Amino acid sequence: MNRPIKTLMIANRGEIASRIIRTAHRMGIRTLAVFAEGDQHHPFVTQADDAIPLQGETATQTYLDQTTLLRIAQENGVDAIHPGYGFLSENAGFARRCEQAGLIFVGPPASAIDAMGSKAEAKHRMEQAGVPLIPGYHGTDQNPDTLLTEAQKIGFPVLLKASAGGGGKGMRVVHSAVEFMDALETAQRECQKAFGDARMIIEKYLVEPRHIEVQIFFDQQGHGVALFDRDCSVQRRHQKVLEEAPAPGLSDATRKAMADAALACGRAIGYVGAGTIEFLVDRQQQFYFMEMNTRLQVEHPVTEMITGTDLVEWQLRVAAGEALPLTQDQIRVKGHAIEARLYAENPDVNFLPSTGCLNHLRFPDWRTHAGLRIDSGVEEGNLISTHFDPMIAKVICHGDTRDAALQGLAQALQQTRIAGVHTNRDYLIRICHHPRFQAGGVSTHFIEAHAADLKTDPKLPTVYPLAAALLINANERPSPIAPLVPTVPPDSPWTTLTQWRNCLPEPMTCTFWRDETEFTIELNLHGETATVTLDGQSWPVSFSQEPAHLTLWFEGRRYRMDYVFDADHLVLWHDAQHLRFELPSENATVSHHSAEAGSLQAPMGGTIVKVLVGENQVVGKGETLVIMEAMKMEYAIKAPAHGRIRHLLCQEKATVKAGQHLVELEPTPATEATT
Repeated sequence: MNRPIKTLMIANRGEIASRIIRTAHRMGIRTLAVFAEGDQHHPFVTQADDAIPLQGETATQTYLDQTTLLRIAQENGVDAIHPGYGFLSENAGFARRCEQAGLIFVGPPASAIDAMGSKAEAKHRMEQAGVPLIPGYHGTDQNPDTLLTEAQKIGFPVLLKASAGGGGKGMRVVHSAVEFMDALETAQRECQKAFGDARMIIEKYLVEPRHIEVQIFFDQQGHGVALFDRDCSVQRRHQKVLEEAPAPGLSDATRKAMADAALACGRAIGYVGAGTIEFLVDRQQQFYFMEMNTRLQVEHPVTEMITGTDLVEWQLRVAAGEALPLTQDQIRVKGHAIEARLYAENPDVNFLPSTGCLNHLRFPDWRTHAGLRIDSGVEEGNLISTHFDPMIAKVICHGDTRDAALQGLAQALQQTRIAGVHTNRDYLIRICHHPRFQAGGVSTHFIEAHAADLKTDPKLPTVYPLAAALLINANERPSPIAPLVPTVPPDSPWTTLTQWRNCLPEPMTCTFWRDETEFTIELNLHGETATVTLDGQSWPVSFSQEPAHLTLWFEGRRYRMDYVFDADHLVLWHDAQHLRFELPSENATVSHHSAEAGSLQAPMGGTIVKVLVGENQVVGKGETLVIMEAMKMEYAIKAPAHGRIRHLLCQEKATVKAGQHLVELEPTPATEATT
């Protein structure tokens, strides 16, 4: 379908929707956004020429509702639909429906999506094309016993993967036959929910592999180019955390062979548009085809930055029937780029997604930070909900060398300020500073192997709670109030209620919390100096405070910290660390000292998938009681100790809120729990 695109509908949200809109406007294309309830204040809605609300909150009710999207497109004279890189971007049925409705689908033809949509079928096609494959089972017989037998033939450890989709959904590493069936059941359940298809494939699990992918692009005339490679090995739960281009440490021969194999994959299925061929690469730089993503990838900015291209613009031009803007010989690599995915999640609580309002959001100014790019789909005041991916931004930095790019990325992350939700900012900085990552060429096991190094240091330096106490005290000083008696002169000291005294200062006590640790600090203030006491030890300090900044001199060292009061928390930033302190209040005291013993709470809002126990049942420590789903992931609520189920406070398919009690557990002796 070769025709100009004059009006483009974006069937997605977040930073990719904003990116598409900016590019389309630069090309003179009018844009139409659609948005779910709760997204109406997000940047992509305000940036679009027009925006239409969708009825519902969840992805299924809104951005994945094909019938509604097509109806809106036809009613509003849309020429093309861009699906971003959500599930619809790899949905052959949606691509086919767009074509039938006379709309341009900005992506590959439905036949190409069909060919690669099933991992099993893709493996067969790549085998015929001569592309190296990992040993595995891609058959149609999905009987659990058959799958176990095939896994035993391949040899443990094996990797279970969804046949019908990617993104880590349903992916499980299985180390033995004993754990195979339980892992298979969980993986199939995830796959069915995510893709409506529970079929699995099994692959040999490589030891210490690298995840390296090649960006390819084909036009409708059959011309194809490879825009070099990206290393996406730093992963957690099979989700990419940092990506970089080009992949460090590859030989020229390996790099060329991978590019040639990637182009062969595209030609084998008559591909059109942007696509990514993903490979696993072993220590000897032997590579194996893993899968193809028939869409633009989240990490595409690093490719754009080293090649000087705009892949979204390429998508729109190719979808309109134009030839590729560059030939293979014209594409060159310049420097190095690294991208970090900044998420609303808590690394200290098993990376639990964090929901809430972005009360404070500040990025470094990309105009004064050489090589910096920030791709964000949210702004201050927006909500992070349970219904969508909790990404806040992609922080990308380009440099002449890998070291320069990495240094720039770490600096940009350190200058980022976010309050209102937990984030992985500090965790990303620790990865950037880790010697193994700085050396390059890490494997997909990097995070697992260095988990201890990447954890938050539980030992909190004394200076931070002292700084928090000073700020909390300053924040609690009342403002001047109006005189109660009109005849009192306005400059009289009796018209204010401050901490001014006509005798020696009175010691003040400040109590607050960080996680479950309580700090009680005594302060004797003398202007901009103070004596502070913590755990029976006293120190003299001096300090100066200005809006959003505190300078503190402590034990001969000067500390400059940024801070913000975020509802019932004080957030401090210093160097590569940020700290959240819970402020003193009646609710905080109740929470930390009077919580109902034995109650297990939902860590965040979500849906109960399965209740595995009954009332009066005796359970052992670590036993899974409830499985809940939130933000497309499953979470197991486990017994913290041996005990008896006193009350079940939830049921399957029920929606629960963060902090809601799910189970009441009565502790019992371990001997009783095992009988």
